[in-house]
Amino acid sequence: MHVLELTNVAANYGAIQALRDIHLFVDEGEIVTLIGSNGAGKSTTLKSINGQVKVKAGSITYRGNDITNLPAHQTSLMGIAQVPEGRRIFPKLSVKENLLIGAFSVKDKNTVEDRMERIFGYFPKLKERLEQKGGTMSGGEQQMLAMGRALMMNPQLLMLDEPSMGLAPIIVEQIFEIIKELNKEGVTILLVEQNAFQSLQIAHRGYVIQTGEIVLEGRGPDLIRNEQVQEAYLA
Repeated sequence: MHVLELTNVAANYGAIQALRDIHLFVDEGEIVTLIGSNGAGKSTTLKSINGQVKVKAGSITYRGNDITNLPAHQTSLMGIAQVPEGRRIFPKLSVKENLLIGAFSVKDKNTVEDRMERIFGYFPKLKERLEQKGGTMSGGEQQMLAMGRALMMNPQLLMLDEPSMGLAPIIVEQIFEIIKELNKEGVTILLVEQNAFQSLQIAHRGYVIQTGEIVLEGRGPDLIRNEQVQEAYLA
């Protein structure tokens, strides 16, 4: 049984069809990446999984349970967390307050503190900036905060939407190293990225999406060597 499976999924933005017959799956312990150009349907695919975009046809299952069109607050309780494109932190709240929002469903104070300490192990800067307002932080620090907030849910499946967007190369390297570390510790990851080379380097498998349709799939190293992928995304 796959951890996550999309079967023949179609979705619209108004009258515009954004996804057509999408089929993809993610297995336990994998990093799976979805690459494509702007407007190809990458973010829409993630939004269809967490109920932000209504699925018009097809189905989405998580660990064998049908989650098609379930809202995000319900899928989060099942173990799915998303780091949205553009980070979407709460700029007027402190780092600590942003992190606590990620643990909204956790009642035990010790569990919350343990999770926060774990996150500080990945992102020491967050501990240094605990009382700082999120909106005053750099783009890289905000990305760390957005990831930390998602990790406060202790997810079994972590979905990342363009985590490298707008960041300096050295910060991108750090973010991808942390993604690999999280995966080694047992977190299954679905990664949406425009940085195709970086994402395919760490992915077990990948899918290429164009105009709302999956056009290629394969192992990460195989897609890096694929001429079509090289010409369109790696040149």
